[in-house]
Amino acid sequence: MNAFDVNRKTRENILKVIDGLSVEQMNLIPEGYNNNLVWHLGHVLATQQLLVYKLANTDVLITDNIIDEFRKGTKPESEYSEEDILELKEMLIPVINHTEEDLEEGLFGSFSEYPTSYGITLSDQSDAIQFNNMHEALHLGIMMAMKKLV
Repeated sequence: MNAFDVNRKTRENILKVIDGLSVEQMNLIPEGYNNNLVWHLGHVLATQQLLVYKLANTDVLITDNIIDEFRKGTKPESEYSEEDILELKEMLIPVINHTEEDLEEGLFGSFSEYPTSYGITLSDQSDAIQFNNMHEALHLGIMMAMKKLV
């Protein structure tokens, strides 16, 4: 098992958590929360791209719009459509598969060291991939808790 296997499993679990939820449930921001389930879905995509690709000075696999809408510090500004949600869901696994292929092919540039708000400094590609796994597991847990409230 490698870090990408862990990441794929986390994303499969995210998809299981939100499976069968309505557009309304996905868009609901429960009391005490700043975001909804759609935001968490987009946020794991955006953050992985920023940590693994942008910090390595490499072009991302998703649109700048998705990154801008779901990056750290953002919150939902409007409701997301069924099409928006489906687009995010359909990207989850392929993006990880593509990232693994890109790493194997040596496509990443030089890495820019990054101190995270978690208190860990990412010094290289391996750090970014490992940290991303922890980050996504954290958001999976939040999504599991939120599901009970929607």
